[in-house]
Amino acid sequence: MTFGALSRSALLALLMAARPAHASSHDVKITRDDWGIAHVDGRTDADAVFGAIYAQAEDDFPRIEANLLTALGRRAETEGEDFLWQDLRQRLWIDPDALKRDYAASPAWLRKLMDAWAAGLNHYIATHPQDTPKVLTRFEPWMALSFTEGSIGGDIEKAALKPLAAFYGGEASPLALAREMLRDDEPRGSNGIAIAPKRTANGNALLLINPHTSLFFRSELEMKSGEGLHAYGASTWGQFFIYQGFNEKLGWMHTTSGADNVDEFVETIARRRGKWLYKRGSAFKPFAVKPIVLRFRKPDGSLAERTFRTYASDHGPIVRQSGEGKSRKWIALSLMHRPIAALSQSWLRTKARDKAEFLRIAEYRANSSNNTLYADRAGNIALLMPQFAPRRDARFDYREPVDGSDPGADWKGLYGPAERPDVVNPQSGWVYNSNDAPWRAAGEGTLNAARWPATFDQVGANPRGDHALELLGKAQGLDLESLRALAYDPHMPLFEDLITGLAQVAATDPLSGPVALLKGWDRRWSAGSQAMSLAHYWGDELEADVRKSLPRTGNVFAAMRATTEQQRRAALARAVARLQADFGGWQVPWSEVNRYQRTTSDIIQPFTDDKPSLPVAFSSARWGSLASFGTKQYPGTRRWYGTSGNSFVAVVEFGPKVRAMAVSSGGASGREGSPHFNDQAELYAAGKMRAVYFYPEDIKGHVEKTYRP
Repeated sequence: MTFGALSRSALLALLMAARPAHASSHDVKITRDDWGIAHVDGRTDADAVFGAIYAQAEDDFPRIEANLLTALGRRAETEGEDFLWQDLRQRLWIDPDALKRDYAASPAWLRKLMDAWAAGLNHYIATHPQDTPKVLTRFEPWMALSFTEGSIGGDIEKAALKPLAAFYGGEASPLALAREMLRDDEPRGSNGIAIAPKRTANGNALLLINPHTSLFFRSELEMKSGEGLHAYGASTWGQFFIYQGFNEKLGWMHTTSGADNVDEFVETIARRRGKWLYKRGSAFKPFAVKPIVLRFRKPDGSLAERTFRTYASDHGPIVRQSGEGKSRKWIALSLMHRPIAALSQSWLRTKARDKAEFLRIAEYRANSSNNTLYADRAGNIALLMPQFAPRRDARFDYREPVDGSDPGADWKGLYGPAERPDVVNPQSGWVYNSNDAPWRAAGEGTLNAARWPATFDQVGANPRGDHALELLGKAQGLDLESLRALAYDPHMPLFEDLITGLAQVAATDPLSGPVALLKGWDRRWSAGSQAMSLAHYWGDELEADVRKSLPRTGNVFAAMRATTEQQRRAALARAVARLQADFGGWQVPWSEVNRYQRTTSDIIQPFTDDKPSLPVAFSSARWGSLASFGTKQYPGTRRWYGTSGNSFVAVVEFGPKVRAMAVSSGGASGREGSPHFNDQAELYAAGKMRAVYFYPEDIKGHVEKTYRP
């Protein structure tokens, strides 16, 4: 047979299989427990990194490659031309040549970790020819600097694709725009709660780790080394550090922040001698011009290239324009881009031993989008705001694009520790965050918002915050189980306000039955509740209604509470009609509506009512439930299937020895044939957890296999 007779994929598989055996030079052992979770033990930190990323690849190499292709701006090389604009947006900041220079400039200890990361992935693909990479057939250490923070969506995504494409000479396809707008209106963000010893049963601090992300978003694992590393938690696929988790002394939980640390600047432009210039003060400067070459896969499988001429001012890359003709302005986007500092901070906090060290590491100031909940063995608790917080001139409203020609609008450095509204060891004995501002993080009146710059609160309050205050204000004697129960408390405060404002109707009114059902309901989710199903449909209709006229900076929950009786009644009528169309009646148990389904390893899950699924009792966080299950209907389905919300969830107690319970959506493996593909699904759907095996004595008797990569 000649090579010409083989398909591209078959040829690549043949060549990979013909490669010599690839021996690992790293001293690392991987133990898989009876849930399939990897416990990685290396002689050095670099050995642990090698083993951790290798274990991730065993569990779900396709997700690793997909995340890195997104981070590197190379999705179009496998997904086709529709992804060009997403890639271009990424590459406005993520420049491979610049990252290679950053790698060379990184401290030696960080280069060792990046080297081990690349070696672990290359070792995996060399020894697993059945996992054919789509694009990245060799990983380079500098690539780790493209993906330094494990949150849900990076700041770069603040640049909308449609105007970006229009500015750079094209049009984002309907498919690309549909992907950008694909959402279920579920608040992406998370809950974190830290409890001081005065509020706990055993006199030990407690931490709730409750990220709300896409399901199957992170890998759960333990990392340990002879250099003092011993951390457990969730690592975003493709990253070598624990993003949400704990070590022997302390724990950390990130929530998407409501602080505003990204700004748009309006650049006044001129064309002179064939060059584009922008105004700075009384003078004009030339834009920095950078060609970006992107490759994309054509329908026939071949690769093509397209070159973009991109522009940047002192404020950052140009991402769109406003106005036409002589009034045309270009808009630059300013955001944090500090790869070395970001990767350093993400790694070093996993090894911090106490509050002072954790706070010193935070002063790398490379966290722009997350609040951090903290608890430790010494009994300290805290809420820390993003450390990358630009100092701005209060004369300008940075919620809208500001005048880039006025030097007074420029950022004036970053706020220091004493200038940020952090909450450390409050008298209440507890601190929480649910993506809201810190003003009531330890109870009403925690901080006076008027004392702090507006940048620290751009979203306002939300019903989950109301719920947390309701529960934590009376919480006493908490332990792991009662903190878990608190995290799954079924009350939904938003419906208290909405139902109270819904007037009783006459018995002859078509809505008399639905109104009576809602008014007699306790506003708590449960699997058998018919009122929960009706309320969910009603809330969904009402939210869609208020979003039609909601200002860009408006608070959707305040807008829903402000709706009129007429709006609420009309939304309820639509909800009843939808339920009748979907299920043949409006009295439907919640368990029939709200479902978890995982039947394939596809990153974008297909859903169908014809395949097995599990009922999920907890609801959308939109209504104030702390536990979150973000669902929507899909083409051909009447049931609502979850794609986001609770993912990796843990409760941790910091006593003389750490104790923890956790659950992950699905299971540790993304491989359909693995027994750990969906073995945690029933626990997850029921809001239950399993013990975490953190110490050797914990895992004893629970070992599935031990091996060296």
